[in-house]
Amino acid sequence: MTLAAQIAQELGVRPQQVAATITLLDEGATVPFIARYRKEITGALDDIQLRQLALRVDYLRVLESRKQTILSSIEEQGKLTAELKATITSADTKVRLEDLYLPYRPKRRTKAQTAREAGLEPLAMQLLKTSCDPIQTASQYINVDKEILDQESALTGAQHILIEQFSEQADLLNRLRSWLWSNGITTVSVARGKASQDSKFRDYYDHKEPIRKMPSHRALAMFRGNKEGELKVALLVESTMQQEPTNIIKQYVGTPSGNSPRERWLQGCVEQTWTQKLHKQIETDLLKRLREEAETEAINVFARNLKDLLLAAPAGPKVTIGLDPGLRTGTKAAVVDATGKLLDHCTLYPHAPHKRWDEALSMLAKLVSKYQVSLISIGNGTASRETEQLVKDLDKRHPELNFTSIMVSEAGASVYSASELASREFPDLDVTIRGAVSIARRLQDPLAELVKIDPKAIGVGQYQHDVDQKLLAGSLDNVVEDGVNHVGVDLNTASCELLAQVAGLNRTTAQNIIDYRDKQGRFTDRKQLLKVPRLGAKAFEQCAAFLRIREGKQPLDNSAVHPESYSLVDKMAATLRCKTTELIGNGGLIQTLTTQQFVTDQYGEYTVRDVIAELEKPGRDPRPEFKTAQFAAGIETMKDLHVDMQLEGVITNVTNFGAFVDIGVHQDGLVHISQLSNQFVKDPHTLVKTGDIVQVRVTDVDETRRRIALSMKSPNSPGKAIAGDRHATVKPVPQKPKTTSHAHKSTHSNTGLAAGLKAAGFKVK
Repeated sequence: MTLAAQIAQELGVRPQQVAATITLLDEGATVPFIARYRKEITGALDDIQLRQLALRVDYLRVLESRKQTILSSIEEQGKLTAELKATITSADTKVRLEDLYLPYRPKRRTKAQTAREAGLEPLAMQLLKTSCDPIQTASQYINVDKEILDQESALTGAQHILIEQFSEQADLLNRLRSWLWSNGITTVSVARGKASQDSKFRDYYDHKEPIRKMPSHRALAMFRGNKEGELKVALLVESTMQQEPTNIIKQYVGTPSGNSPRERWLQGCVEQTWTQKLHKQIETDLLKRLREEAETEAINVFARNLKDLLLAAPAGPKVTIGLDPGLRTGTKAAVVDATGKLLDHCTLYPHAPHKRWDEALSMLAKLVSKYQVSLISIGNGTASRETEQLVKDLDKRHPELNFTSIMVSEAGASVYSASELASREFPDLDVTIRGAVSIARRLQDPLAELVKIDPKAIGVGQYQHDVDQKLLAGSLDNVVEDGVNHVGVDLNTASCELLAQVAGLNRTTAQNIIDYRDKQGRFTDRKQLLKVPRLGAKAFEQCAAFLRIREGKQPLDNSAVHPESYSLVDKMAATLRCKTTELIGNGGLIQTLTTQQFVTDQYGEYTVRDVIAELEKPGRDPRPEFKTAQFAAGIETMKDLHVDMQLEGVITNVTNFGAFVDIGVHQDGLVHISQLSNQFVKDPHTLVKTGDIVQVRVTDVDETRRRIALSMKSPNSPGKAIAGDRHATVKPVPQKPKTTSHAHKSTHSNTGLAAGLKAAGFKVK
């Protein structure tokens, strides 16, 4: 089976689609470009299918390379038969391939090898295949010169040979792995002297679970506890099934059952093959498999959460103050303009131990008034609720100031502020002021700001430090790349970090674009990109349509229409006897167009359809509208919580076992998967995502372990809806005035923002 045919079978598509896509990838095309602008060639494979395809191509090519290495090694040993070559060539996994290579792999000197050199292999084969008396037969192989001094040492050597032979049978290993995966019980216990009532691993001190059913989060917790020396992990089987592995071995190698001396001796060989050789080896293999599958799932969870966070709604290009709250060191304030450029900054000291509240209010009021600030973005770290009260007081004392305050996650802001990038951008600023700038910008446009931060520092992962860091980084890089290209980038305002994520560009070409922009002024035409050093025709083909130019010479440059399709738009305009500028955004005219009338050899049906859709809403932002959550006033620490309290919060992280929710007490609460809905939930991601605003009920508070248990289930009382149900109306908390909180969805003007908040039921000045 060819590479394309195999992958096509796995993905459920045609081999021609896969073959064409592999050619595009090998020619240097990127996944975002292929997914968007080469649908005719790929048969409209989407970005998810393309990512899977690219991964499988890499895996199978590495596998093929390894096959050739193994075949060469065996051939050099003079042991390569036609049958063995065919078996190796057809191996479909790395595990299967290495199992087949096991008997031929160069290895350290073994007891079996020593026995063979002593001439005991014929004895082993005779005992395996013919009826004979072991002692009598072994007596013929005594050889003092080879240190075979008696029948017992001869039989021991023969036993070593058979054990090694049995344990190197690829099909047998596969059967035993499959059986143990289906029947094995992962047993976890506390290591001697490590028990602690306050331990985060306390729930695993006496835990048993079928290995095939263990969810990824429990597996990773178990492995972390084992690594830290607090837990011990083993893979066992029920006592009633303990003989089954030896039965499988006996059946496979064909040893007879009975009570003769030879049969008992062979039974001993089989039992030792399992107990001394294969059990531990296969246990290690399966625990490794469990870890790898758990890591893959954890990486997928991280990727989904990161995607939701990156594609969260921007508040839009508005003048914004970023507040990085603090107590002793003060609250840092930074004002940025609509493009994110720093205008002003200062430090406020409203909280203990300074308590200069009125002074802080006066300074903040001056900043809002001077720069006509529309938004105040408050970081959700230490002293965030106290700082929120300061902003509320400002609103109360100065009703003439027209602003909206929103609390945002500051995860990763400190990483950015101490980074080389921030140092280059703000060499003379203190790191804390840089953090305030980041907090302001991530409200304006989360995607543009978060690409500057290592995705692993954003903190939306599940056991992110326990997984393969190379695989994690690759997956997250793909998410960032897909997100940036899905939204598009303003060529004249984008940072180097944002541009570097555009299809076809890298850090060098991104910096060259910025250098060109700085010297020549703003771009007015996409074709100018071809004048950028080291940005050739291939890179232009990949990146051009993802880069937007507002108010440029060519109006299509502010759309997702690829330059290669501009002539198609001109043809559409000519057909309607209007100018291209009159066609763009004119729904009435566009609706008179039909796809088939413009399909040619140059422009296929997918391209024509996509161009028409883009013309109707050119350059539209695919992200959702902006909306905010609100925290209950007076609920600022875990001590303020009590069971059955109903609160509003924002989801900060979604895992396979539930969702974490920020309710404004500096410690996220957990809505366990069993508490997400009154209905059964198999995957939390099908119900909620990072950034969602939800209503929750407190079910338990454990201050010692810093754990808050929450529920989104409907209480058993009339008039209450299921919290989180999009079609339900949830009662507000009685006598609990609320303050603004996390940003969620977007509008692009202050008027629109206020209207959006009012529509959501929030009080807006």
